[in-house]
Amino acid sequence: MTSRIVRSIIIGLALILIAGAAFMPAGRVQATTREVTFSKDVAPIFFNNCTECHRPGEIAPMSLLSYKEARPWARSIREKVLNREMPPWHADPSHGEFANDRSLTKKEIDAIAAWVDTGAKEGNPVDLPTAPSYAEGWSIGKPDLVLTMPQEVTVEAKGPDEYQYFAVPTRFTEDRYIQAVEVRPGNRKVVHHLVVFVQPPPPKVAQPKASDADSKPGSTATDTTLYLDGRVERTKPDAPVYDDGCSLPNGGGGFRRDVSKPEPLPGILAEYLPGKRGEVLEPGSAKRIPAGSTLVFQVHYAKSTGAVQKDRSSIGLIFTGSQPRKVIDTKLIFNGYFSIPPGAASHRTTACWTLSSDAEIVSLTPHMHVRGKAMEIRAIYPDGRSEVLLNVPAYKFSWQTIYYLKRPLPIPKGTRIAVTTLFDNSPGNKYNPDPTRAVRWGEPTYDEMLAAFIDYSVKSH
Repeated sequence: MTSRIVRSIIIGLALILIAGAAFMPAGRVQATTREVTFSKDVAPIFFNNCTECHRPGEIAPMSLLSYKEARPWARSIREKVLNREMPPWHADPSHGEFANDRSLTKKEIDAIAAWVDTGAKEGNPVDLPTAPSYAEGWSIGKPDLVLTMPQEVTVEAKGPDEYQYFAVPTRFTEDRYIQAVEVRPGNRKVVHHLVVFVQPPPPKVAQPKASDADSKPGSTATDTTLYLDGRVERTKPDAPVYDDGCSLPNGGGGFRRDVSKPEPLPGILAEYLPGKRGEVLEPGSAKRIPAGSTLVFQVHYAKSTGAVQKDRSSIGLIFTGSQPRKVIDTKLIFNGYFSIPPGAASHRTTACWTLSSDAEIVSLTPHMHVRGKAMEIRAIYPDGRSEVLLNVPAYKFSWQTIYYLKRPLPIPKGTRIAVTTLFDNSPGNKYNPDPTRAVRWGEPTYDEMLAAFIDYSVKSH
């Protein structure tokens, strides 16, 4: 064989190898120069980003605290990480910076994929970092005080959704300030969501009786928007429709035909939503519970398990050691008048809130039901400027997140916070219970909600 033929064969083989590399299947990670192992490379990623949920007794289906627990799930983990389904983080990175951003970097994603592609090896246990420690049952750490519903509730196997209310006295003899708070459902199989309201003691001087126009929904003959369906409130099919809540004087909140009069809402302390963790406020900030207050648990039970269930939910509180500089309040921005047409794949609705004083926004939490598709929260300033505070282009009902701003955002008086949502009521939405009917606001899961929880402080203390 001549040297020319040998050279030709060598060159041909090199070209084949180069072509093979160029057409490597998508998602395949190129070989690394060193061995990638669980102990040295993957465990630190899991401990920092995943084990808050992926540990015994928590909402994730498996634990990732050890190699033995993680190894059987290796290929599934690789797929979810490459598709950016896990860890769950749905904010558009183009808008806002968030202190609790749990999305993985490209380097971290490549490390997990390389670990799986090279055999998902354990490595040297000496390289394993110390696993994080958690207070059992709580993401905020061990609470100073746990308050629990007064009795266990039996939830039937089948039937319509229910809203039930439970009064839990605090017996606080002085105002208490809360540094961290977590609502803990007793049974996630049936607790769709749970909101805890603060009900201060009644004033010593009797207040004038509220007029019909200022009463709660459904409590007077003048309220023609809502009706009680068993133990849930729903919007009447023939109620007025305002998809653009921002065009109304009350921004979409309230439920009466007289939309010029907004409805006062009770104070929200905390809420549990699917996938939502506890709230830990920055140092110097706290939520306030006045002396003598009662906590009211509003529990939404969804009967979808096919078996009788029991629930007794709780709230955990961690107190501040001193008077906070900022007291955090929660505003619920919502539209109760929208109607989503049958089959609509991308129906637009809005709700607004105009600030009556200077404030600082610290967090934002979107909330919709199973037809929720996307939500944008925008600040429109008095000088005409606007800024997107949060954009969630692919909303996930099963993972509802509090988005904590990396730095509190000062908002001047007169700023309008506009919430814009898209709903998917089409047959293409696999979670849609019935794409053939128009959908209105309602408390049950099979109706819809347009809501954004905004945590903010009005002034420093």
